[in-house]
This record gives sequence, structure tokens and C-alpha cells, in this order.
Amino acid sequence: MIDKLNIVKQRFDEISDLIIQPDVISDQKRYVQLTKEYKDLKDLMDKREEYITYTSNIEEAEEIIADGSDAEMVEMAKMQLDEAKEFLPQLEEDIKLMLIPKDPEDAKDVVVEIRAGTGGDEASIFAGDLFRMYTKYCESRGWKTNVIDLSEGTSGGYKEIQFEVNGADVYGTLKFEAGVHRVQRVPQTETQGRVHTSAATVMVLPEAEDFDVQIEPKDVRIDFFCSSGPGGQSVNTTYSAVRLTHVPTGLVAQCQDQKSQHKNKEKAFKVLRSRLYDLELAKKQEEDAAKRNSQVSSGDRSAKIRTYNYAQGRVTDHRIGLTLYDLQNIINGDIQKIIDELSLVENTEKLKEASGIF
Repeated sequence: MIDKLNIVKQRFDEISDLIIQPDVISDQKRYVQLTKEYKDLKDLMDKREEYITYTSNIEEAEEIIADGSDAEMVEMAKMQLDEAKEFLPQLEEDIKLMLIPKDPEDAKDVVVEIRAGTGGDEASIFAGDLFRMYTKYCESRGWKTNVIDLSEGTSGGYKEIQFEVNGADVYGTLKFEAGVHRVQRVPQTETQGRVHTSAATVMVLPEAEDFDVQIEPKDVRIDFFCSSGPGGQSVNTTYSAVRLTHVPTGLVAQCQDQKSQHKNKEKAFKVLRSRLYDLELAKKQEEDAAKRNSQVSSGDRSAKIRTYNYAQGRVTDHRIGLTLYDLQNIINGDIQKIIDELSLVENTEKLKEASGIF
């Protein structure tokens, strides 16, 4: 393992030198990629130092025990040896995982789209519940959320809502939330007390940079219209809302959140870039899933991934068969335990694939 870590150190030293070169700093795309790689490798270099310390401690302790001339030193060496042997296996597992090439998408910010599915008004209310769940979760992680566009439901919630999330490793965390979410409960609109099943679809799009996706101006039709919904008179009476149509693909992106037409246009282009980028990414994920037979990232956007059952206070993630009787906390944003389990399964799959490397 130390040989592999030394190879990585050579790359780390190379990047450390590159990111201070003026020609690299002036090349935005390359500089961003190299600084992200530097950050990832810096974490691995810290683990390398730990690994070297523990392996050195084991060698040193074994020499002292083998010599046996100083009883007090032997006793201390045995304690040092026990400590190193206790921590080394977990450290090796951590390093193995870190040596697997990272998905470059994981560090990206995201655009999340929640759309009410089957279930009428209740589906819109549930979409609103999911939006609240995610904003509370993002708040707990110190991430910023910003609504881009929304269409309100007739009895509350949203027929559709889009929002961006900015922070560290956002896509790598929220990508597990993409798919169909199902709720089983007595709707507010139900007078007979019968349990209904409704659904909402969550899409998590990695936010594309300008250099990830090039959009030709001639390929985009731009329409301006009056904003609808909350926002006051000035929002509703000026042509500040922007709708973009990408003619070659038929993809549409719009934003009416800001009073400024320019800001709405900027946000709409951000969503359009992310959607175009996601099209290509979806193809790649389907190909990868076919090769890997992955449990947690099948590439199938229409797959039912989770059920929220209010009568039993139960949340079940169908991909890994995880059931938690903690619905109230989960719907209030405490979804980290589910993400941790999904992440663990994905990492286990990656380690199996990479077993030949180590």
C-alpha cells in the first residue's frame, strides 16, 4: 500500500507546484480542476502520514519486544503495538476507499427539481414536504439553498419547484435522493379517513460550469413574460420572468424568482446548462450501472426509491431494504442516516470492483 501512496505523493507534489504557476492560474478550467484534485489528494496525504506513523510504531515496538532487555520499555512497546494494530485495519480501509478515483461530479453544486406526481393535491402537498425536508437538511450541513422557479399547488405545496444548493460535495451527497418518493397517509383533503398513496419525483442535476457545456446562442429561444405567484406588484406586472428553450433538444428552463430580468436570465441559463449536462451524465450512469449492477445508482430516474408511511411512522428505502421508524425526524430534515447507509453500500460496491488494485 505504501508504494501506491508514494505514487500518489508524486502527483500531489506535482500539483502543488502547478497550481502556483501563472499560466495555470490564468486557465480557469485547468486551475479549478487542479485545485479540487489538490484538496482531495491533501486528505490522502494526511492519511499517508498516519499510515507511516503506525507502521513505524509497529516495527519499532517489535524490535524493542524482541530485544527484551528493558522490561519497562517492553511494556510500553506492547501498548504501542496494541494501539497501532487496533487502528491500522480501519486506516487501511479508509485509504483503499480514498485511492479509488473520485467521481468528478461529486464536488459539484446541484439544481434540485421536485415535481408532484400521482395523487393530485396531496402529491403537491407532499412535494412541499420534501422541499422543506431538503432545505432543513441543507441548513444542517451549512449549505445555501436558493429557489429558482416554482409552481404552487391549489391546496398548498408545489406542483413543481426548482432550487439550487451550494456547498461542499453537494452532488456526491444528494445524488442518492434522485428518483420517485412515495407517501402513504390520510390526506388533509380526505373526509373518510382513508389512507392514500401519492408520489413526487426528485431530480438532482449537477450544476454545470460554463466550460462543461457550451450553448450556442442561435440554439436558444428566449421568451420574457410576467412573473406569477408571490412577489408583489412589481414582479407581477413587469416582463422580468425568462423562459429558455434549447431548440435542438427541446429542453426548457425558466426563472421568475428575481425582479431583475438579467438575473432571471442568468439563473435560467444555469438550469439549462445543468439539464444538458445531466442528459449526457444520465447516459453514462446507465452504462456504468449496466456494468456494475449497482443497487444505489441504477440510472433509472423513474425508479421508486423510498416510501414514507405516516400510519406506521416508517420510512423505507427500497434500494437497500432499509426501514427506519423515525418518520417525524426524517421528514424534518434528518436524512443523514439514510444517506450514510446508501453511501456505505456504494463504497462497498466500489471496493469490490477495485479489489484487484490492492
